[in-house]
Amino acid sequence: MDDPVSNLAATFAVIKPDQRVDAIPVSPTVYDELDARYQGFGGHSLVAEYAFSADWGGWEQHPAGDEMVVLLSGRVDMVLRMDGRDEIRSLSAPGDYVIVPAGIWHTARTAEPTRILFITPGAGTRHASDP
Repeated sequence: MDDPVSNLAATFAVIKPDQRVDAIPVSPTVYDELDARYQGFGGHSLVAEYAFSADWGGWEQHPAGDEMVVLLSGRVDMVLRMDGRDEIRSLSAPGDYVIVPAGIWHTARTAEPTRILFITPGAGTRHASDP
């Protein structure tokens, strides 16, 4: 191990099928690099942290498994499109989390600086402006 301490904002963690972890530096092309390095990300999960202060510009879906979304700071409404209607999961205290079921479209709404930890099964992730 080169550096025993990393920061998720700068270095994502990839949990491989054998439960070993690779540290992957964040770059503008990190998602393309992950797909290439891990052959489409099948059987892998990404552990990442993001900071944002505005609503997401679109929606995403993870067909390969459930995603865990953990609030680190701020406040956020996770919007899950369930059975044709939008359901809100409000995260307001550090440590609050929601499980987004596999295949459910979701987005985030916030009006303040917010940091979130994501544990995401990455294979087949889809994005849409409004599914």
